[in-house]
Amino acid sequence: MKRGKKYIASQALFDRQAFHEISEGLDICLKTAKAKFDESVELHIRLGVDSRHADQQVRGAVVLPNGTGKSVRVLAICKGDNVEAAKAAGAEHVGAEDMVEKIQKEGWMEFDVLIASPDMMGLVGRLGKLLGPRGLMPNPKAGTVTPDVGRAVTEAKAGKIEYRLDKTNIIHCPIGKVSFGVDKLQENLGALMDAVVKAKPAAAKGQYVKSCVVATTMGPGVKINPAKFVP
Repeated sequence: MKRGKKYIASQALFDRQAFHEISEGLDICLKTAKAKFDESVELHIRLGVDSRHADQQVRGAVVLPNGTGKSVRVLAICKGDNVEAAKAAGAEHVGAEDMVEKIQKEGWMEFDVLIASPDMMGLVGRLGKLLGPRGLMPNPKAGTVTPDVGRAVTEAKAGKIEYRLDKTNIIHCPIGKVSFGVDKLQENLGALMDAVVKAKPAAAKGQYVKSCVVATTMGPGVKINPAKFVP
């Protein structure tokens, strides 16, 4: 892959093969941010599990102490008291059959998180083929299928993120923006890593956290010492 001049210049700032302590690694990561916009900072965690086996899946959600720096648009599919609770918590869109029909017939996807009450999952299930590939299908493990819709909306707005393995056994998650600075990013990184470590499957053998890399949207990856996160 051909890289631009800014990317190559960022690579020259540090040894890409070396492992860094968390604060040092984040500091280097921020110095590689050359874009004119406030780049996101992402954490990529390679785990010593096999996602092909159901008993080695790692999935969950965590509220980052400092949020993600991104404005989250929430769709709540619910009825009854949950409707007013969702609106009061700040959900941009609230409904039931009408919202499902809008997604089905119009291909409407103007939301970042979908939260549903359990009694609505029969309805939401019809959207599996549309929502699944986009990572928008609500799930109890992520806290997006819950009887307390209002609380779930509040958490989503506060910076709750979902983490899950991809097919290569890596978790990719945003932990904030370059403008956050090292301290806030370190708090968010710690909260995410604590959640991932606690989610270690009983069937996982050997080294659980294989590698950790932080990177800005447009910058190169910086390796974090994985020994800090040994369960």
